[in-house]
Amino acid sequence: MSTALEFRDVDVIYPRGIGRAAATAVQKALTRLDAGDEPAAISAEEAVTIAVRAASLHLAEGEICVLMGLSGSGKSTLLRAANGLAPVTRGSVRLGAGGPTLDVAGCDAATLAAARRHRVSMVFQHAALLPWRTVEENVGLGLQLRGDSPADRERIVAQALQWVGLADWAKRSIDELSGGMQQRVGLARAFATQAPLLLMDEPFSALDPLIRSRLQEELRALQQRARKTLLFVSHDLDEALRLGDRIAIMEGGQIVQTGTPQDIVLRPATARVAEFVQHMNPLTALTAAMVMRPLAELPQSDGYRLLDDAGLYRLRIDDDSPVAQVTRDERRLQLEQVHGSVSLRELVRLRQSSGHPLLVSEAGRVVGVCDGADILRALGQAGAGVR
Repeated sequence: MSTALEFRDVDVIYPRGIGRAAATAVQKALTRLDAGDEPAAISAEEAVTIAVRAASLHLAEGEICVLMGLSGSGKSTLLRAANGLAPVTRGSVRLGAGGPTLDVAGCDAATLAAARRHRVSMVFQHAALLPWRTVEENVGLGLQLRGDSPADRERIVAQALQWVGLADWAKRSIDELSGGMQQRVGLARAFATQAPLLLMDEPFSALDPLIRSRLQEELRALQQRARKTLLFVSHDLDEALRLGDRIAIMEGGQIVQTGTPQDIVLRPATARVAEFVQHMNPLTALTAAMVMRPLAELPQSDGYRLLDDAGLYRLRIDDDSPVAQVTRDERRLQLEQVHGSVSLRELVRLRQSSGHPLLVSEAGRVVGVCDGADILRALGQAGAGVR
């Protein structure tokens, strides 16, 4: 899969002075970082702020990667380095989405401006809307600034508002909208630019939990429809688990672990990462896709895939057909199918009520199986990971 965005050994250091003294302080800080000195000591003694250090991260086209960390961990700074809003002191930020690969950290001003107009769009924590413009005028602002024709703007804006469920609000003023609706306008504005890479800096953190959950679902659906690449900043583990194909956790300006939601929850790499997940309720945080045994990993016998250790449940899937044929003791069974996003709590309930393994499906096709042993294993791993 093609690379949409890649950070390579990125350092972002801000001097607290100006002029030649500031440049000297930054260079000394880099030298001391390379020598292994403690960042806190460097920041105090060289009058600099080390926001990001040696950060490397790769985003494939079409994936959602969530940057997590406490306040001051560097996640928002790294996000803003992707479109040049945070200047990179050392390293490269390679943008591949939407055209030839370019180094955002090293390109000229005209190239960076063109990338911001066509290849990268950003959604902020607060929608940053212009109150004197209507909803449709706010959504079309980026298109207007880059010179799109009125006819093209009207068509694209109408489509974006349809996507976020605000087609009937196009002519309204911003102050008529609730906070959740305003964030929808911000999403529509970002999608309207048709940029293949979206940068999202805690866009839902100021919203109440119900609206936040609804917008998370809508964002996931929008991303699947439009196949954008998203780099999403959050400090909320539940949000990260819900949205992220992968999660990168930052501490002290460094990326300390990158992995799938399952990796983060079940296999925390450091004590700090374990702290992030120690208060997590695995029944709500884990999903069928995280708990299941993938279809490709199931043992086979006589053309069947075996769903349980005893080989009692046997699955056959015809080529080019999503229909699963399950037998037990030569009897055909109709096993319950669940979507990969179903919570572990719901899996437990369904497994208890059916008395049989559960088939996990995505886009109408069986992709894995979840049985009682898989549920117990997941619970045990989650418990071990947070002790």
